[in-house]
Order: sequence, then C-alpha cells, then structure tokens
Amino acid sequence: VAFVETYGCQQNEADSEQIRGMLEHCGYGLTDGPEGADLVIFNTCAIREHAEQRVFGNVGALVHTRRRHPRQKIFLCGCMMGQPAVVERVRKSYPYVDGVFSTHHLWELPQLLLGVLTTGKRVFSVEDSAGAIAEGLPVVRENKLKAWVSVMYGCNNFCTYCIVPYVRGRERSREKSLILDEARQMISAGYKDITLLGQNVNSYGKTLADKPTFAQLLHEIDSIDGDYWLRFMTSHPKDCSKELIDTIANGTHISKHLHLPFQSGSDRILKAMNRHYDRKKYLDIVNYAKEKIDGVSLTSDIIVGFPGETYEDFKETLSLIREVEFTSLFTFIYSPRVGTPAAKMDDPISAEEKSKWFRELLDVQEEIAAKRCASMVNNTEKVLIESETGKNGELSGRTSGNIIVELKGDKSLIGTFQNVKITQARNWILKGELV
Repeated sequence: VAFVETYGCQQNEADSEQIRGMLEHCGYGLTDGPEGADLVIFNTCAIREHAEQRVFGNVGALVHTRRRHPRQKIFLCGCMMGQPAVVERVRKSYPYVDGVFSTHHLWELPQLLLGVLTTGKRVFSVEDSAGAIAEGLPVVRENKLKAWVSVMYGCNNFCTYCIVPYVRGRERSREKSLILDEARQMISAGYKDITLLGQNVNSYGKTLADKPTFAQLLHEIDSIDGDYWLRFMTSHPKDCSKELIDTIANGTHISKHLHLPFQSGSDRILKAMNRHYDRKKYLDIVNYAKEKIDGVSLTSDIIVGFPGETYEDFKETLSLIREVEFTSLFTFIYSPRVGTPAAKMDDPISAEEKSKWFRELLDVQEEIAAKRCASMVNNTEKVLIESETGKNGELSGRTSGNIIVELKGDKSLIGTFQNVKITQARNWILKGELV
C-alpha cells in the first residue's frame, strides 16, 4: 500500500491525484498514513519557508516508520524538489529517502519506482526540462464532489518574491479539446464543483497555435449541460480582461467569485514586486467586476512586510482593502525564498513590527467580513451541501461566492444543491435553514 501526503496549493492537489492514479495502476492500494505503508510520497510546496520546514520535519519523522518497516520506500516530489539546494540537502542529510523528482518529471514515477525496487539504488530526476505536458495520466480523486482540472502549467511573470517560475517552469497550456473532454467526463460522473487551475489562468492559450483566450475556454465549458459550478484560480490582475468578467457575468454555471491577488496597495511596492499593474488598474478591474457581476464575491492575496515596505506603504494596502471590501483574504508575512530577487533586497523592518501590521490588517478585514456577511441575512442563497460539521447533525456547504454556510439537515443532502435562507451571520460563516 502507498501513502501520498500533499502540501500547498490546489495544483499540488491535482498533481497528487495523478500520483495516486499511477500508483493504483502499478498495483498499489492507498492508505491514510505512513505507518506500515510500503511507499510514502510527500508532494511538497516551496512557496514559504514555513512549508519547507514542515516538510523536512515530517521527513525526519519517517526514519522511525522506516525502522519499523524496513522495506518502506520514501519519495519526495513537488515544488521543493525544483530547488537545487533542497535536492542537495536531501541527498546528503536524508539518506533513507529513496527517490526525488520535480514537477517536470511527475509522469516518470512508475519508471523511477521500478528502478528503486529492482536495484535498491536512490534515484534523482530533477533536471529542468519543462516544455512538454504529459496527457492521459490516470487519476484517483479523493473527493466525489469537487474536482480540479489543470488548464496550464508554469508562469512567465517572475514576481520578485515568487519561486514558482523557477520550480514549475515557463507557461504552457493544454489543448482546449482535451480540457473540454475532461470537463465533460467530470460533469457526467456527477462532480458538482469543478475548478480550473493554473499559476495564471488568464494567460491560458498564449502557447497554443490558435491562441484561444481563457474567457473563451471558460465559456465553452460553461456551455456543457449539467448541474455543477465552475470555478478557477489563480487570476493575475495584469491579464484580467473585461472579456473574462463579462463571461462570468453571463455564465450559467460559473461561480460569482473572483480571486484576484493584489499583494500590495502601494504602487511603489507593486513595482518592486514586478507585478505589472498599479493600484488604479487593479481598482478599475474590481469596479468593472462589481458593476457587471451581480453579487460578486471578491477575494485576494496580500503580502505584509515586503522588503523596503514602510508603514505608509502598508496603510495604502489597508485603504485598498477598505475600498474594495473583500469577502476574505489570504494574508502572509513576507517569507524570503532563496533564488528570487526579493531575497537579496534590503529588509530593515523587524519581524515584530511586521507582525503588528499583520494584526492590524486582520482586524480591518474581520470588520469588513462581518459587515459583508451581515448584509446577507434574510437572503436566499443556492448552496452546495458538502459535508457534516460534526456538530449536532449540522451540514456545511458553500455559496457560489465561496462563503461557508452551516445548516440543519439530513446527511442525504450532501452532494446536492439546496436553497438556503440565511438566518445568522458570523465573521466568516453564515447560518441558514433549508427553504
């Protein structure tokens, strides 16, 4: 049996579904922990230092499971394995790790595993060979309601803080016909919440001969008959077009949720981040979305304490948050990534000061989220019922805008869309009752 653990983003989740699919085809069953597993695979994330340290801590703990089960094989893959310094650390300090492969070599897993099992030697497949896309890999999806579809891989943006272009390579898009086929299969199989994935989905199609836009792809999937919601992430503001917003506004199945990371409200910091847009352009896009998409739910990513950021810069971020009134935010204190330009920039602000800014940002967003959720009380919302909460027979679901709703109901409703009247609002969660 094999155990696959995933760290990081939805793209890593999608990669792990392919890893599980290949393992199943190789004859492995799947288990939910490393104890007693014949094969352990950690699919890693490199986006922040904390994620890397967590991986290394858990890899260190595997020495004990290996001791209890000497035939256990251990593989590391994912974004961390696209960093030469990390690979060298694994090579020297973790001799019980049998195999390492980067995202570019995911499709080679059966061959790499066979090599380890037949020769007993370690394998490292980490060459930077991005450019091709492996199609037709088997997939094992753990969730029966939600599914990921990768529409493109890699990134050409080179934001100064981000390691992704270095570990996932240049942008390359999948053929539209293959994506449409996969979407049809998922809808026919009964998946209710389908998310299109890419490091920057707005760049979809630029590497293809007929140059289809992401908006065109989204529209064609939306035209497939069925009972489902269609989501996507992540969008880059510099490439977010009016065509895309109009497609969302006019869609039948497309979620009324736009995740549009702005990272900083300061033009000076945006330039240092190499984001290729300014505050005005970002607000122009957001305001157009508010005008065209009825009840749009806006979410974003923010980095606090980027090298050289001052409190005045930070206050511009706070003012943008207040102006837009996001549903929710993914917020991070800047984490230097070796190999990125930002890691070499002067960073005079102390960690303690950055933490104060971070707390201030959370307080502002909490106030906005509470106000936004309160405005939804007495509304009737279409909700996809996803799971039991474990509290007094309550169920949990999400709105089209990706807001969590808890309600009383029988678990037979899981996997169905229901109309729910919102009766109560908390900061991040709505309470409701079935209509």
